[in-house]
Amino acid sequence: MRVLHVAAEVFPLVKTGGLADVVGALPQALVRQGADVRLVLPGYPAIADAVLHQKTVVELGPLFGAGRIALRLGTMPHSHVPAYVVDAPWLYRRGGGPYQAADGSEWPDNLQRFALLGWMAAHLAGGELDASWQPELLHAHDWHAAMACAYLAAHPANAVRSVFTVHNLAYQGLFPSHEFAQLGLPLAFMQSHGVEYHGQLSFMKAGLKYASRITTVSPTYAREIATHEFGCGLDGVIRSRGGEVSGILNGVDGTVWDPAGDSGLAARYSAADLAGKLRNKAALRQEMGLDEAKPSAPLFGVVSRLTAQKGLDLVLAALPALLRQGAQLVVQGSGDPVLEAAFSAAAHANPGQVALRAAYDEALAHRVIAGSDVILVPSRFEPCGLTQLYGLRYGTLPLVRRVGGLADTVVDADEAALREGRATGFAFDAATPAALEAAIERAVRAHAQPESWRRLMRTAMAQDFSWNGSAAGYVALYRRLLGGRE
Repeated sequence: MRVLHVAAEVFPLVKTGGLADVVGALPQALVRQGADVRLVLPGYPAIADAVLHQKTVVELGPLFGAGRIALRLGTMPHSHVPAYVVDAPWLYRRGGGPYQAADGSEWPDNLQRFALLGWMAAHLAGGELDASWQPELLHAHDWHAAMACAYLAAHPANAVRSVFTVHNLAYQGLFPSHEFAQLGLPLAFMQSHGVEYHGQLSFMKAGLKYASRITTVSPTYAREIATHEFGCGLDGVIRSRGGEVSGILNGVDGTVWDPAGDSGLAARYSAADLAGKLRNKAALRQEMGLDEAKPSAPLFGVVSRLTAQKGLDLVLAALPALLRQGAQLVVQGSGDPVLEAAFSAAAHANPGQVALRAAYDEALAHRVIAGSDVILVPSRFEPCGLTQLYGLRYGTLPLVRRVGGLADTVVDADEAALREGRATGFAFDAATPAALEAAIERAVRAHAQPESWRRLMRTAMAQDFSWNGSAAGYVALYRRLLGGRE
């Protein structure tokens, strides 16, 4: 089957979060299962300058404010998955991030930038732009790519099926309603049964309304987003799709996240030989300036965007209790300036016990996860979460709030799970400092029993969250959409 994936970021070229990891890994896993997969990506400098062996497929313009647009086909470095690059310098070739300027403000032309991405994907799917390859199915990822589904739906002869994956419903791509005219869609689409959302237009809603099928990145999150608590105002739209919404758990790229083969670590290790884990812990403490006088003290790690969604305010509130129990904390991430300042103040107030690196660095993320004993993921909501999966791979036990993909991937070390040998981490329910503190206390007590802790580590490392299972789920969905064809 021929499948076109459209997304705004891809690892290792452009990454702001887990979306890039998925778009980097899932197509490779689908190829291994026999699918003919291509990507279509915006031509940011980091993408346009890195995709290999590019050849021009078609030149267009003007469109969406850009005077010149070229669609080029090349291959991704390392994976060699074919990738179309939408080369529109007016819209994509600039500094800053993929969605924001260097000062953190949203690019004012994001509507045009991501409408063009969706338009190009839809017309590729419709067979208009590349005469040598036409997909049978279009798979759009998150709001940036969602308009592809609307453009397909607007064509009366369209036979291409579409899948829209919600990676995080909280980010919806909202724009003023008066900008609708720039999309080039029929006026009927700007109705409450279309992309209109409380007087604005919503790219996310376009995907939810017009895709043939909707997926999310975990089964629990698929159920949660149909509720008022987690639906971000779109729960009614999601409920209206009924059985056309499902959850397929994300996976982990075992070639990127593997403690036995990770060349960036102080020492490699495996479930069969855990000695290197302790060397990574010592190296991380030294790198981050943490007190090394008590090597057996538990080390808690955070690798995350610093946002309220991720429950980092709960970590701050529980920090005194964590330190009273003799534990240490290392935090890597950036985001909310208030949270950054609060963690910086905590590090200054507790030298040698709390460390902050207020930036995202992929290599450091590996070292933090490898060197920590526990990885904290106390999210208020979490579509899937990849950090806890990385923790499991590295024998770094996740401590999570029981929501979304966290609930689907971490087995709490309660009495029954411990007795049956199923426990892989620690979970709590209420989004309160007290609930987090209680879970931290349980983790510290468990860490004080070395042999029992090693059994937990080995159980965690034995879990299989590879992309093979996830890809099989998508292939099955694709086949159903294409009429059950093998």
